[in-house]
Amino acid sequence: MQGLDYTNARILAPMVRVGTLPIRLLALEYGADLVYTPEIVDKAIIGAERIVHEDNGTIDYVLKGVSVFKTHPIEKSKLVLQIGSANADLALDAALTVAQDVSTIDLNCGCPKRFSIHGGMGAALMDEPEKLCG
Repeated sequence: MQGLDYTNARILAPMVRVGTLPIRLLALEYGADLVYTPEIVDKAIIGAERIVHEDNGTIDYVLKGVSVFKTHPIEKSKLVLQIGSANADLALDAALTVAQDVSTIDLNCGCPKRFSIHGGMGAALMDEPEKLCG
């Protein structure tokens, strides 16, 4: 993974049910500098099997028969995977699972939705700086 330059960047921000592969590819085609995945909770991707589809080049991360993340190599240099986590070890495991197929990782620290807050993720991390720094 490499650092990204956000200066004056046109960014497809992380949005629930919107940052799927087709939308990310379309955003890149229309000039986006960076594209984000929707938030993927750490436990939803840890242990996922990486499957490369030779027919179209896409890469699926599949856990228990469900695709939890899909990407294409053409977006790798501009792709930010957003992780939802309340545990440093799980966040690291999730990041390492997909590291070869994304440019960088973003830890969601701002989502105010009940699901995230209840699980100690998202905006809840702002109330626990020690956990966030971990």
